[in-house]
Amino acid sequence: MREWHGTRWFAKPFVFFTLIMLFKIYLAKYVLFADGSNWLPLITDLPAVWVVFCLIEWLAPKRKFGAYLAADLILTCVYFAVIMYYKYFGVVVTYHALQQVGQVTEVQGSVMSLLHPYFLLIFTDIVLFAILLAASKGFRQWRMQLAGREPRRIVLSLFLLSITICLANVWQSRASMNELKKSENMGIIPYQTVEIAAGTKDAVTAMVTDPKPPVDVTPAAIDEVKGITEPSTPQFQGIAKGKNLIVIQMEAFQNFLLGAKIDGTPITPNLNELLGSTVYFPHFYQMVGQGNTADAEFVVNTSLYVPKHGAASQDFGDRLLPSMPRLLASNGYDTATFHTNDVKFWNRKELYAALGFGKYYDKQFFGDDDLVFFGSSDELLYEKTAAKLAEMDAADKPFYAQIITMSGHHPFNIPDRKIRFQLPERFQGTLVGDYIEAQNYADYALGQFIAKLKQSGLWDDSVIVIYGDHMGLPIYSLTDHEKKLMEEEGLIGREYRPTEMMNIPLILSVPGIQGPKVMPQTGGQADIFPTVANLLGVSTKAQVHFGEDLLNQSSNLLPERYYLPSGSFINNKGIFVPGEKFSDGTLLGFGGSQPAASDATEDQYNRALKLLDMSDRYVQSLPKLN
Repeated sequence: MREWHGTRWFAKPFVFFTLIMLFKIYLAKYVLFADGSNWLPLITDLPAVWVVFCLIEWLAPKRKFGAYLAADLILTCVYFAVIMYYKYFGVVVTYHALQQVGQVTEVQGSVMSLLHPYFLLIFTDIVLFAILLAASKGFRQWRMQLAGREPRRIVLSLFLLSITICLANVWQSRASMNELKKSENMGIIPYQTVEIAAGTKDAVTAMVTDPKPPVDVTPAAIDEVKGITEPSTPQFQGIAKGKNLIVIQMEAFQNFLLGAKIDGTPITPNLNELLGSTVYFPHFYQMVGQGNTADAEFVVNTSLYVPKHGAASQDFGDRLLPSMPRLLASNGYDTATFHTNDVKFWNRKELYAALGFGKYYDKQFFGDDDLVFFGSSDELLYEKTAAKLAEMDAADKPFYAQIITMSGHHPFNIPDRKIRFQLPERFQGTLVGDYIEAQNYADYALGQFIAKLKQSGLWDDSVIVIYGDHMGLPIYSLTDHEKKLMEEEGLIGREYRPTEMMNIPLILSVPGIQGPKVMPQTGGQADIFPTVANLLGVSTKAQVHFGEDLLNQSSNLLPERYYLPSGSFINNKGIFVPGEKFSDGTLLGFGGSQPAASDATEDQYNRALKLLDMSDRYVQSLPKLN
């Protein structure tokens, strides 16, 4: 019995649980803030833990061990969630992500692929304590001996000191836009607490106020903030008037894949060939948020920005959204969207109603044949969609069809029967290698679809838009070996950075425009709507939209909200990532270039934030669906 006696200082729950939490704090620190100070967590995260432990000493002296163990479990879950979320999204998770808990079962393969074995060490103590409680009578008796209060004066002094340090850290970092910097300088737990407090305040405000349409959010005001002027006679206006519109959104498809080779073998031969006759935008970037694929559908179809927290399909799915489907329907188009997964996934049923699509075709239409990940393969998607498009084409009016591919989904381990690319040994068993196999298959399936469209005559009678929905290879998830693979001459040929990670392709096939054309403009997913509307001869002048016509503008300003810290933006020179504020931020030049300090300005930074605010206020003022 003496070995469990709790009078020694290191056996006191406050002390050994502090040591346990220090291990977990530093595990999170080395994943999220590897370049930060090794001493900083001692004055940011540790005081927050001590605040909790002091409350336990006061409020639960008789059941002290159970309270400490419960606090340990809760704090551990927070640190574990922060680590896992960062490994994919590159941002610090908050309670807002609980909205997406229902999606985890659908993407469990992606979640498990991010789970490095050493992350599970964070739960070691909890498992050990559970075993000891179940198997050791001596441990259970020792636990009972821990009941009793520590000296009030010591606990009160430590509590006041700890909470003062926490408040000072929060106050010092309150103005920072960069969530990573805020979390590092406030501490992970204080940052989470601040986010909960801010969210509660916003929720109460929303309950007691009725948002009114913001008078300062107009197409002219948006153009002024973006720094662009609409031409009086836009180039290519109405060149494809009356033509069909087929939009193909490719899952996790990044721009570096086009023209890339591994040991001389091209990864995307069909798309490479397509570039010889189309309009190609190599400086095109994702603008998605937590909702990833569904967010891309929202941004492309509305030319609005994703919400600050949560997925657009969940936060905005109850709104009557001005959109491309609605605008085209008012101009005589049939509209439909095709996706092989269940329409309930990511709240798409509500999103499609909010966007105004006439019909949707989901898993019920495509069935369970030839499954890859969550639904039928891209081959089956294209085969059944091609037949349905032929039916729509037989009608007396044009159509808009949105096609969402899925076989290239993370973690990219497609069935062996779908693998067509022979990887060299150095790529085998890596995320990069799996990604290349999946995207090579996606290119193959797309090539079959293009052949069907050309054979039926739909290719020549339609505007075809092909783009990636979001990145596939998060920098934060790659091992050192995988990063080296990305630097090979046939792939990136240089360091893999956010400029490459966020870069997705945009390809347009337009009747009346001869390719190949490689366009130098910087663009983002919000620009597809106004670009396509001009080609179809449909006016967006009366419609609030934050994108621009890429065929009639030469400069751009793209605010980013996810995969990069808040305050990040993309301009004609590169991607700007703020530090604690603009002045200590970094501009990453396109193509590995070294931009000048003047290539990103504080004025652009402030205008990018203003654009996000304008979009937020506009969407919140929109009427709800009945």
